[in-house]
Amino acid sequence: MPWPWRRKTRRTLARIAIEGPIAGGTRTRVLKALDQVSRRECPALLLRLDTPGGTVGDSQEIHAALLRLRKKGCRVVASFGNVSASGGVYVGVAAEKIVANPGTITGSIGVILRGNDLSRLLERIGVRFETVKSGPYKDILSPDRALSEAERVLLQELIDSSYGQFVTAVAQGRGLEEEVVRRFADGRVFSGAQARELGLVDELGDEERARRLAAELAGLDPEHCKTVTFGKAPGRLAALVPGRSLLETIGMALRLELAWAGQPLWLFRP
Repeated sequence: MPWPWRRKTRRTLARIAIEGPIAGGTRTRVLKALDQVSRRECPALLLRLDTPGGTVGDSQEIHAALLRLRKKGCRVVASFGNVSASGGVYVGVAAEKIVANPGTITGSIGVILRGNDLSRLLERIGVRFETVKSGPYKDILSPDRALSEAERVLLQELIDSSYGQFVTAVAQGRGLEEEVVRRFADGRVFSGAQARELGLVDELGDEERARRLAAELAGLDPEHCKTVTFGKAPGRLAALVPGRSLLETIGMALRLELAWAGQPLWLFRP
């Protein structure tokens, strides 16, 4: 006989929020939350996305975990907030249904890789790197020199491979032909209303509409089912500081340039 708590959670609508860039910390938090949702046998999950995307591998692992959860019978509905672009789209297409605000910024389907060529600056201040390497491409994207043409070709092949994986995931998740996806998957962004016309989202509406849809798909009463948020992001000390929005923006920009330089990213970078 099932335990009372299990009967109760079978009437619970789970909620997980992904906010900000997707990286290792987000992946760890979300995967743990998805495991909790699975073990408690929640019949439905509302996935709230407000993210510009992020690293390729972390986005793929969250996407895969969502598909595993759906195979266990959990109904998953994604709600796109202010921005759900690039890696946010990749994660979102793992959901059964997607609801976006009419003005949501979404799309940006593509891959970006950036390095920093500081060679002229280093030359001006008299700094030179001495490199010993096992092969001609071992120091590819080093900041002390520009890319060679051969290196540029190799990196383009890497980007094309990652892009192909992205297109395939969107096509499979949204029931579209890959050639149809490629027509608009050139990095451009869309409003939620435009995304609906393209087949990227199912409905226009807010998070409440997405919550009700998830409940209906799972056979729950939208008026009375309990919504429980799993995997809450830890509180930040910066939230107590005046002007925290500017600090967070500057911090994110620095993190993108320093920590993610040289990594292929599924990221909307305006």
